Amino acid sequence: MTPNWKDIQLDDPSSWPSEKRIALPDAHVDDRGAIQPLVDLPMKNASLIISRTGALRSNHYHKTDWHFMYVLTGSFDYYYRATGTEAIPEVLRIVAGEMVFTPPMEDHATVFLEDCEMLVVSRNPRDQESYEEDVVRVQLLDPAHYQTT
Repeated sequence: MTPNWKDIQLDDPSSWPSEKRIALPDAHVDDRGAIQPLVDLPMKNASLIISRTGALRSNHYHKTDWHFMYVLTGSFDYYYRATGTEAIPEVLRIVAGEMVFTPPMEDHATVFLEDCEMLVVSRNPRDQESYEEDVVRVQLLDPAHYQTT
């Protein structure tokens, strides 16, 4: 029996970045333009996420999934802390041209400072069933203070 592609694990934690904000490698630039490498890890999903100014997204953690978020336009504040702690979340401002990495078991939330488009690549598939099996919602930030989308 052939395994379901959604169940095949493609990586291990030793391949994940050690820094939260990802330093991008140099782009290949010539007279035609540029190619900017973003993620050189096996992954199962690439999504374009569009968010409006003031929106709160995430407010959850993933049991096994990781994702890279590369900002095409706009900016957001990225809040994070280790899952299971009551620590005050750390925050990074992520702007166009920057990328942040979220490992499994990390509470995280994003607050969009302006309209934003970002490319997100994920370890796991993002069909609704797979996503819901892996995500655990938390209240890292109080949604009453933000638009919720």
